[in-house]
Amino acid sequence: MLSELRITNFAIIDQSALTFSPGFNVLTGETGAGKSIIIDAVDMLLGGKAGQEVIRAQEPQCQVEGVFTLSPMAAAAVNPVLEREGLEGDEPGLLLLSRELRRGGRSVARVNGRAVALAVLKEIGDLLVDIHGQTDHLSLMRQREHVHLLDRYAGLLAPRDKLAAEVRRLLAVRKELASLRRDQRELARRLDLLNFQAEEIDSAALEPGEDTALDGERRRLANAEQLIRLTEGARGLLSEGDDQQASALDLLSEAAGKLARLAAIDPDTQPILDAAEALTDQLNDLARGLDAYAEEVEFNPERLAEVDERLNLIFNLKRKYGDSIEEVLAFGARIQAELDALGNAEVRTSELEAEEERLAQRIGRHGAALSRARREAASHMASEVVAELADLRMERAQFDVDFQWQPQTEGAIVGEGDAPTGVTAGRYSFDSSGLDRVEFLVSANPGEPLKPLVKVASGGETSRLMLALKTVLGRADQTPTLIFDEIDVGIGGRVGSVVGRKLWELTVRNGGGQSAASHQVLCITHLPQLAGYGDVHLVVRKQMDGQRTRTEVVALNGSEQVAELAAMMGSSSDAGRVSVEEMLAEVATVKQGR
Repeated sequence: MLSELRITNFAIIDQSALTFSPGFNVLTGETGAGKSIIIDAVDMLLGGKAGQEVIRAQEPQCQVEGVFTLSPMAAAAVNPVLEREGLEGDEPGLLLLSRELRRGGRSVARVNGRAVALAVLKEIGDLLVDIHGQTDHLSLMRQREHVHLLDRYAGLLAPRDKLAAEVRRLLAVRKELASLRRDQRELARRLDLLNFQAEEIDSAALEPGEDTALDGERRRLANAEQLIRLTEGARGLLSEGDDQQASALDLLSEAAGKLARLAAIDPDTQPILDAAEALTDQLNDLARGLDAYAEEVEFNPERLAEVDERLNLIFNLKRKYGDSIEEVLAFGARIQAELDALGNAEVRTSELEAEEERLAQRIGRHGAALSRARREAASHMASEVVAELADLRMERAQFDVDFQWQPQTEGAIVGEGDAPTGVTAGRYSFDSSGLDRVEFLVSANPGEPLKPLVKVASGGETSRLMLALKTVLGRADQTPTLIFDEIDVGIGGRVGSVVGRKLWELTVRNGGGQSAASHQVLCITHLPQLAGYGDVHLVVRKQMDGQRTRTEVVALNGSEQVAELAAMMGSSSDAGRVSVEEMLAEVATVKQGR
């Protein structure tokens, strides 16, 4: 439950700290005092949209913080998310959420003091609080929302999610099939191109590093005459000499002879002689190396032409398919993989068609089972809604849930044994929610036929219908905290006490079944008869502080509550106070009897 709420610089609220009870909390105050602003602040805290306009004028930022006390059931729902994101708190059973909005648009969300993505905050918030705002009238009036409301009532969200996963898989299969069944001429053109590219790369028989080796060979072939001339010149200087000058080896040998005689006289010069002999050996190796190199150098124009042709081929391939031979070969591998895939298109098409059929059958079977469960739950839901409407002075109102299936040639396959009563086997349209087109039907007055909820005209009747639905759905809802923002719009004082009792009953654990869940309830109201059922009564007041408007929230004690309720009734006289005290006594009796 929401235990504490701290609001800073939000709209006309500068600083406000609110403490809520586990039961029924009511907020009252004059129109424009800022009651709905508090709900807006909670919505922002839970990850809802919030624009710059919510920041109090002349302030750089606004902030909302909430402390939640987690019941074992709430902890079981929230803890997996906290563990997944590494957000566990220091105190088990307590959860701190905060959100800060700064001018310029930056938003900072935190869970247990650690910054998180807004999506994570919203995921956690959805598990903790369900806000039924004034706009919920509109959502309930949208027919496409009815199946979701029924599933929530019936506890069918998990099997519906499994069905939705199968639907997503089927749509993916059909998308791939459509791709495989594309225009055959386009496919043929693609195959021709791929085959040409693959043949061009394969026929080249490229080897990694081949271009580098060929570049070296080409340089040698193109400069063969010069290489031979330079080699012979160097070899002549080393080992042959000429008429005018002895070779380097001859000169070094002569020097070595002299050094040998020197060493014979002075043994200390032996290292010099050793160095001269080593140098002689090196020069001999060098000369032999030049001889070997000269034998390899070949003046071969035919081979040069072959190398040039090969290098030109490699250049053209790299220009088209990659910057290196390795990249060209990798491109060829990708081409071959695509060719294999296209070559196996018929096989893949057959596989996908078979899978499409299997998924259509699975969706049909699971969708039919889900529909049967919905129809059973709808019967119970209708009975509960009718009972609620009777309490709300609509004793003769009727409520029902209509189910429609739409035949479709490519729809889900429903067999004879799977179809609900009254539905024949066949193929039916589907979406992520299943096969059912669900719509709520009502008849507000005797003699009137059941009509779609969206066609209910009376504002007061609509409000009571919405309240009846929300009361029934609220009992089935496992969300710990339910917030109702002026759901009593269009409801008169005579029904106000009934509404208050029903909202208070949502906070009471009733024994078993779907109604066993208890909730913390927060409600904004203008009806004193409703507010009288509050376990905690908070009043919202707007005040002038200098030239600025500010909002304060005050918890009322016994006498203060009596005064506030009397003022809401429009009578602050002694008689008005007595009337309020009598009303509160009746409320106490109802609560004790419960």
